[in-house]
Amino acid sequence: MNLELQQFKADFFKALGHPLRIRILELLSEGDKNVNELQTLIGSEGSAVSQQLAVLRSKNIVYGTKDGNKVTYSLRDPMIIDLLSVARQIFNNHLIDAISMLDRFNED
Repeated sequence: MNLELQQFKADFFKALGHPLRIRILELLSEGDKNVNELQTLIGSEGSAVSQQLAVLRSKNIVYGTKDGNKVTYSLRDPMIIDLLSVARQIFNNHLIDAISMLDRFNED
């Protein structure tokens, strides 16, 4: 069981390992969106957004609901919002550490 959990975590984080996928998740954390809306907000080609959505779908991180000829995407688990927030906090902590180190360097 422990190995299965570790593999799930590895696969999960691998699916998050692309900046465009992270941006898609950030946008979906604000509410459901279709591909055209995501393309417009990101300013990226449709094929790139669709490819990254396919990866996120395959790992059950997002899901799509068909409405006519459009598919609206949603986060499968709202905890993704918390995960993105924690990632931002970790980034900020690293940034603060880097600034502190730079300040110490400049004092010398």
